[in-house]
Amino acid sequence: MISKPRILFLNPVRHAHPVYKNLSSVTQPELLSSKSRAELFQDFKGKYNNITAIYSTSSSYALAGKFDKELIQHLPPSLKFICHNGAGYDNIDIEACTARGIKVTNAPDPVTDATADLAIFLLLGALRQLNPAIFSLRNGNFKTGIDFGHDPQGKTLGVLGMGRIGRAVKRRAEPFGMKTIYHNRNKLNEDDAAGAEYVSFGRLLGESDIISVHVPLNSRTKHLIGEQEIQKMKDGVVIVNTARGAVIDEAAMTAALEAGKIAAVGLDVYEREPEINQILAKNSRALLIPHLGTHTTETLAKMETLAMENARRGCLGESLLTVVAEQLEKAGALTNEH
Repeated sequence: MISKPRILFLNPVRHAHPVYKNLSSVTQPELLSSKSRAELFQDFKGKYNNITAIYSTSSSYALAGKFDKELIQHLPPSLKFICHNGAGYDNIDIEACTARGIKVTNAPDPVTDATADLAIFLLLGALRQLNPAIFSLRNGNFKTGIDFGHDPQGKTLGVLGMGRIGRAVKRRAEPFGMKTIYHNRNKLNEDDAAGAEYVSFGRLLGESDIISVHVPLNSRTKHLIGEQEIQKMKDGVVIVNTARGAVIDEAAMTAALEAGKIAAVGLDVYEREPEINQILAKNSRALLIPHLGTHTTETLAKMETLAMENARRGCLGESLLTVVAEQLEKAGALTNEH
């Protein structure tokens, strides 16, 4: 009897249960039982020595740690696919995976709407200075000592990274009367830009009333916004970040917020999460959310479904749906060479 290909789930499926049930008919999914990273390394040699795919989420790193070169080297030779339930995959060493012949997939499309919705919530909340009012109300005051917020109409929104989520934020900002400019590594075609003006990084910093960050975290984008970049911004700028915390130098941002250079921030992500800068946490002009960009039942079910479909396809020898960009680019380069 031929055994089914094994998929190791580093976290349980919480929403897309019918999809998981169907997956069980053609593969052998099983939930991780290892209790530590060291034990996981041992289990890769033992009870998980013939797994074909791994299903991971953003919570997987709490136990397994980063999918760095050390972890990749411990994976069994049978492992061919890492199917990540999330858009960002900065905790996975793609180069090390590629060297081992491991395909990595992510879940970019399902996260778009929920993340863009939250970005707009943070944008409006920070712009209107709602957080200080909420702090004051909970301390027993009613509309006393509250500073004025600002209307979104006529403000310039600078979108840093005009990908799926950046474009979705642009669409949501339009009804509020905001003008959108954007900066990417490359200028978009007119359809994708949808009326937003392409500007240099320097112009985006200097002309934006609100800056919304939507770039992935990698070696090029870490601390893309630091002290020097903040000094080029308008006095009273609002910064929103739903991408990755380390894209911004958090210490520099916090200092500028304390000094009043930055009027307010709306943050879903942090440089050293789950650790939060305590000066930032105590500043009422910092509207802070604990990385909830995709934290809805509907969105998480879609993410789980896509990650499991990639795992199913990989195990059954079918084409993967969402291979990460670096591996697609490498495959394209190799094709062009031949």
